[in-house]
Amino acid sequence: MKSIVVFCGSGDGYNECYREAAYELGAILAGRGIRIVYGGAKVGLMGALASGALENGGKVIGVIPAFLQTKEVAHDGLTELITVETMHERKLRMHELSDGIITMPGGWGTMEEMFEMLTWGQLGLHEKPVGLLNVNGYYDALKALSDNMVTEGFLDEFVNSSLLISESPEELLTKMEDYTPVAAKKIMTRQTT
Repeated sequence: MKSIVVFCGSGDGYNECYREAAYELGAILAGRGIRIVYGGAKVGLMGALASGALENGGKVIGVIPAFLQTKEVAHDGLTELITVETMHERKLRMHELSDGIITMPGGWGTMEEMFEMLTWGQLGLHEKPVGLLNVNGYYDALKALSDNMVTEGFLDEFVNSSLLISESPEELLTKMEDYTPVAAKKIMTRQTT
């Protein structure tokens, strides 16, 4: 992989481990020569991620909607900062610039970004690996929820297993490099009467 989009929070969270993990991921990606594409902010986990990469010789592209440039405090030291008009344009541009997706802790926006990429993969619109960096067990409840979706018949197991999860950035990157896309299956398998 040459370029990975990272979705993560514009806040820091209450535990310093989240900022440390974001910085570490940035440094690891830089060390592997993998360009980071992210939301363009210099605050929160986004800022820590960018700093980790930039301080270790990495390349970082930020993609930010014009209306968030002041709210999220756009990073002025990036390799490139791309300004778009809408949130949808932001996700589409980030997707176009990447070979894979990693999601770190964050809030509603981070979840929405990841779920859209998962949905696009489920529909066969891309074959990129989607990884979840489960820092400090942050996504344990999400994993339980998605397993329950399978149990209750709302999500196919093959789709559930396409979300690659690890607590280790190195292990997650290995899973992503080894990822073989699953063929998109028919979404509705049962007819209703």
